[in-house]
Amino acid sequence: MSYIPDPDRYDQMRYNRCGNSGILLPALSLGLWHNFGDVDVFENGRRILRRAFDAGVTHFDLANNYGPPPGSAELSFGRMLAGDFRNLRHEMVISTKAGYYMWPGPYGDGGSAKYLISSLEQSLRRMGLDYVDIFYHHRPDPDTPLEETMQALDRLVRDGKALYAGISNYPADQADEAIGILRELGTPCLIHQAKYSMFERRVERGLLDVLENQGVGCIAFSPLAQGLLSDRYLQGIPEGSRAARSDGFLKPEQITDETIRKVHRLNEMANQRGQSLAQMAIAWLLKDSRVTSVLIGASSVTQLEQNLEALNQGRFTADELDQINRLLQ
Repeated sequence: MSYIPDPDRYDQMRYNRCGNSGILLPALSLGLWHNFGDVDVFENGRRILRRAFDAGVTHFDLANNYGPPPGSAELSFGRMLAGDFRNLRHEMVISTKAGYYMWPGPYGDGGSAKYLISSLEQSLRRMGLDYVDIFYHHRPDPDTPLEETMQALDRLVRDGKALYAGISNYPADQADEAIGILRELGTPCLIHQAKYSMFERRVERGLLDVLENQGVGCIAFSPLAQGLLSDRYLQGIPEGSRAARSDGFLKPEQITDETIRKVHRLNEMANQRGQSLAQMAIAWLLKDSRVTSVLIGASSVTQLEQNLEALNQGRFTADELDQINRLLQ
């Protein structure tokens, strides 16, 4: 049965301007870091993608190495695009990245022009696209001049293989420099993708100020700290969770007694607010107008819908914010 999107989808989502650009991004975007690789069930991912689009999610975020194995998330996404969204490409913002290890040899990692240009060409083939909307350098590379990396992003935009350039995981000082180089080249940086959650707040120590001053958007990834900011680990490590999977990024040693105590206290506060801990953690990020969008992941349609409900209870009182800060100390 062919997919027909919900005609009311754009009434269900809030859209925020990305920095000083003309682009509006949904407050919640869908990340395909997990649950879309060859180790996952294709039809489950397809249902998640359909439901997200029906809810007004227009931005879908990938990277060359997403899977596992690396590249398989882009391949799966490409199949979904061809099957369900081939006539809806103009309504979607699709992003991908390069910067981490992708293939063997000296040209499959880092920030060289050779790697970035080759990687995007491969990503486009995997997804069956002529261009992506946003192409990011995924992380700083200390062994490549920043000018070379930014020149590669500029070239890919000028060649029409990406509409906008972005950076990810850059600290404040390097982000400021990279944004300046791109502006001088004539390809302004659209967005910075940063790891940000209640448990990871380094972006508050200068980066958000840089982005605001430079007119660059911010999209937060890992808003739930790989699931820690949810009810999944309140009673230990459940079977099938990310901490229990050998290919997961959340390791059992990260789940300390002190962390679990904080999670329990935050969970109690979320319940008092009439929402789940995951919903509160997502809404907490969006309290700051400098955060354009939050990347959510989902292993099921049910989890996706629960995360989308974070927008229904997004306001915090000053007392609530103070209480959260005290709980996190």
